[in-house]
Amino acid sequence: MARALVLGGTGLLGFHTVTELLRRGNEVTSVSLPGSDQGTLAPEVTAVWADLTTLPDADLLDLFAGHDALFYAIGADERTIPAAPAARFFYQANVLPTQRIARLAREAGVKKFVLYGSYTAEFAQRWTDIAYRENPYPRTRLLQEEVAIMEGAGAMDVMVLRLPYIFGLVAGQRPLWQFVLDRASVADQPVTVLGGTTSSVTAEQVAQAAVGAMERGEHGATYAINGYDLSYAELYTIACTLIGRDPADVVVVPLDAVLPTYQKLDDQLAAQGVEHGVHLPFTAMFQERDAVTDPAATLPVLGVEEQDVVAALTASLQWCVDHPVQQLAAAH
Repeated sequence: MARALVLGGTGLLGFHTVTELLRRGNEVTSVSLPGSDQGTLAPEVTAVWADLTTLPDADLLDLFAGHDALFYAIGADERTIPAAPAARFFYQANVLPTQRIARLAREAGVKKFVLYGSYTAEFAQRWTDIAYRENPYPRTRLLQEEVAIMEGAGAMDVMVLRLPYIFGLVAGQRPLWQFVLDRASVADQPVTVLGGTTSSVTAEQVAQAAVGAMERGEHGATYAINGYDLSYAELYTIACTLIGRDPADVVVVPLDAVLPTYQKLDDQLAAQGVEHGVHLPFTAMFQERDAVTDPAATLPVLGVEEQDVVAALTASLQWCVDHPVQQLAAAH
């Protein structure tokens, strides 16, 4: 049995990690921001409500002491559109806090550190024919991995999960996929998508991978997990079906048909002083390619079970359909 500390224990990934750790007989402490949903945690979990960025080092050392493993399931993702330069925002939001937490975890005697990263780092390394790596988000995700690994070197094993599209539910929390339904709901025009595919997994598979990394991962290893090759056409076809729209309205278009528009939108954002973590033309290139990895390369290594990713996707979107944003806003 290990004593594990999960940062972000009430979020989607943290909640499922806590659940998996308990299922395997571990002792778990969850750290979440004040005001997070306390009802999601099992009674046997030690709950800490704190903003780690405001706690002094001495308090964090006390918090981390006595734990064997730390799961870092917090940070900013690429949906955030910050003021330019975006690289500085993601550096401050992801890189610096990760380096601090990893350093203090090592000093406190933690032996295993699992970082929840992004598969944009995987393709930043693979796709050398385009300058994808130079985009702020994948660039800083790679740096985040590096500083965590270097902080742990020689004393604490650091393993990275390079995470793709993730589907799953936590009671009472809105899934992150409302934007798919919003786009599918735009009337009087087809739902245009690019012809690529993306790796995708369930939240439970992420949890299994995280605990598997704690139990059997190697220091410095990056695990790009994938449970299902999901095309954007399939994603939006499912969305259309759930909202009662004809799936035939989903139309695959070539990259050249959207690049000028994406570049124009990117220029408009720049004029407003904001910047995507991945510039829109590169988002289009990403969605035109097969951004998938081989499940056999990581899932058996980490002990991840096969699951029905499409069912999890459908359930995530169905929750949003059943809980319209307008109704929830009116209730409050």
